[in-house]
Amino acid sequence: MPQGFPQRSFPVLEKIIGSPQGETPEGNIELKTKNAHRRSLGRHRKVVGALAAATALLGGGLYANANAASVQSDPSSSASASDPGSPSQSQTTPGSTSPSTPGSARPSSIVPSNSAGTGTSVSDVVDAANTFLDTLDDDQQADVLLDFTQANAVAWSNLSCGATCRVGIELGSLSDTQLAAAKAVVEAATGTGSDTGYDQISQILAADDVLGETDSSYGSGNYYLAFLGTPSTTGTWQLHFGGDQLAVNLTYKDGEVVGATPYFAGVEPVSWTDDSTTYAPLSGMHDGLVSMLEGLTDDELTEAKLSDTTTDVVLGPDDDGDFPTTKEGIAASELTDDQQQLILDAITPWVEAADDTTAASTLSTYKSELDDTYISYSGTTDLDTAGDYVRIDGPGVWIEFSVEDGVVDTSQLGYSSVYRDHDTDYGGEFSFS
Repeated sequence: MPQGFPQRSFPVLEKIIGSPQGETPEGNIELKTKNAHRRSLGRHRKVVGALAAATALLGGGLYANANAASVQSDPSSSASASDPGSPSQSQTTPGSTSPSTPGSARPSSIVPSNSAGTGTSVSDVVDAANTFLDTLDDDQQADVLLDFTQANAVAWSNLSCGATCRVGIELGSLSDTQLAAAKAVVEAATGTGSDTGYDQISQILAADDVLGETDSSYGSGNYYLAFLGTPSTTGTWQLHFGGDQLAVNLTYKDGEVVGATPYFAGVEPVSWTDDSTTYAPLSGMHDGLVSMLEGLTDDELTEAKLSDTTTDVVLGPDDDGDFPTTKEGIAASELTDDQQQLILDAITPWVEAADDTTAASTLSTYKSELDDTYISYSGTTDLDTAGDYVRIDGPGVWIEFSVEDGVVDTSQLGYSSVYRDHDTDYGGEFSFS
């Protein structure tokens, strides 16, 4: 069990698998109707051992980091797949205030790195992937090992559409041993921060299980894992993991990380309390954006405010490459150094979904591009009302955060967010038009 991930007990889980051992309590926006309906559609899922899956995936219990932005309310490989070499092509980069110039040159946001996860190398991610594959039978391996094609890469969604819109193997179909091995792959590949990286991923899955206590159609067993291309330190492949509230797309090429987006992160409920500890997986993202907006003057807020509203993220699933041709809002070049730092601070939680080394190099690139980065919002600046929305749009970085009505409990709010890069989505392997 990773240090810092307190184990939590739920009676329903104990009935299924027994008590875990060693338990410790603890502008204009283009309105996209195809996005807006996503969370309002009825969420009917097929659950195959969802609660047991969550328990095994997170090491025998539901984990969340109690130290980061969490609030303490009580002080005391045997299979193979083709590895296509699709030519890399950068996306069109919007100009600062005018339509973009096709083919405009821009360095990659990601400085290729052979580091990943908990200070380990990409080879350790490959080793974890092969260890997981070794736990699977031939049919299961066929579900996990897929070609790195555009169709497979873009097969992620924030809809409750199961295998009809996703590829890979369903976590709810795996044994405890297989789930532990799957968890090890995701942990090795993602960041080590509190409320970011693997910690945030764990909490998002735990939130789905909290919903599952009210609505059995929810649960982390409905998440899917696939390797697009053969995991190796040569060739190109992608770690593809996600479900209703999450999409992780990490692309590797010749033993280096070349893409960490798209990354979708959502949560409902936005927070919950268990064992006197409050968990809020997206609190760092939310609070960073609120601080960024609070740092603007009234005149700057007026310039940053979008003329239209939206009820969801604009560049969600099925919207690859649809970046607006003109940036909206206020340019960071018009702001003070302190205000620009607030923008960087707001960007950081999304970037830190990837391994620590990749996150650092990517953030450095985004810092160098701040003058051409724009921030905008609609609704209120408190981000506490359905319809509140924030966007950060630079030469590389694209971040959206949307506040929405809850689906299971409409009296509560939910958050949806997406992080993309104009050039390195899916490692820059595909061209979208």
